[in-house]
Amino acid sequence: MTFLEVVGLLLAGAGAGLVGSIAGLASIISYPTLLAIGLSPVSANVTNTVALVFSGVGSTLGARPELRRQRHRVRALGTAGLLGGLAGSGLLLVTPASTFARLVPALIGLSSIAVLLPRPRAQPVGPARDRAPVIAAVFAISCYGGYFGAAAGVMLLALLLATTAETLPESNAIKNLTLLLANLFAAVVFAVVAPVHWLLALPLAVGFFLGGLVSPALVRRLPTRPLRVVISLAGLVIAVKLAIQAY
Repeated sequence: MTFLEVVGLLLAGAGAGLVGSIAGLASIISYPTLLAIGLSPVSANVTNTVALVFSGVGSTLGARPELRRQRHRVRALGTAGLLGGLAGSGLLLVTPASTFARLVPALIGLSSIAVLLPRPRAQPVGPARDRAPVIAAVFAISCYGGYFGAAAGVMLLALLLATTAETLPESNAIKNLTLLLANLFAAVVFAVVAPVHWLLALPLAVGFFLGGLVSPALVRRLPTRPLRVVISLAGLVIAVKLAIQAY
């Protein structure tokens, strides 16, 4: 690994951590970077997942004020994220990558449109808000996140925005924490049985952490509506790109 590759991974990680924590599109930057360096698709995927844990750590630390206001939700959604990440990592190891390839573009496209849907009316904060279908959907998205993860954040953010009256920063904080737990369990599995390239994961992880750490402060300050439009458009672009590759 050359010095330029290390610098490139740091910059790619920082950019991906920033974009991922805000828009849920980290893997769209970091995964192709690992492929360009020469890793195989599977090795790039598992190396990227291990490094993504640090993006979640950074963004979770940066969003502590939003998370403190939602402690009642962390347990249910966090558990769904953990179990989904574990299931997704298992699927990656036992099924062909084409299993999800044809479904993912449609899921991302619908999720990107859902980000723009009208919000629910404000409701009293309480644990009853996250009903069983929402928790099941979080599990399914986390399963996809453990399997590959590209735009899993867009899907999860769209779900949270559509089913709660929390602000965008609050929903974004829950999204980042849930994906952190999903990626953490998947990373543990990959560290034991998958071809993780640790020398590449390290600089990428440092960049992820730094990008994730500063992103919650930006989300608090950016206007909500334009940010949701940007997230939606970015997700639609990725959906089209993945659809072209899949079909």
